[in-house]
Amino acid sequence: MSNYVNIEQMAELFKALSNPNRLQIFRRLLNCCKPGTLCSVGDLKGYCVSELGEDLDVAPSTLSHHVKELQRAGLIKTQRRGKNIDCFVVPEKVEFLKTFFASKNSRNK
Repeated sequence: MSNYVNIEQMAELFKALSNPNRLQIFRRLLNCCKPGTLCSVGDLKGYCVSELGEDLDVAPSTLSHHVKELQRAGLIKTQRRGKNIDCFVVPEKVEFLKTFFASKNSRNK
């Protein structure tokens, strides 16, 4: 039964990451922020913020939707700070993904 739950959890994560814009946002958060540390997405002052939606050619409302979908899947968390919204990668989900792929690779050897 636990394998079924893991597959269901993975499907939800992959569903959120299946959109190219969300995947790019998630990768940017991984690359600019240590997992579990905050990156602001509200005031466009920090590296994460200014780069988060760059080259995506999406409206701010669409960017917000993508952030919400990543949050819904549990890949990132958000925290409101005044007019700003800070977001960060959830370290446990990153480890979950790493473990999933490591276990698949070890079975193929």
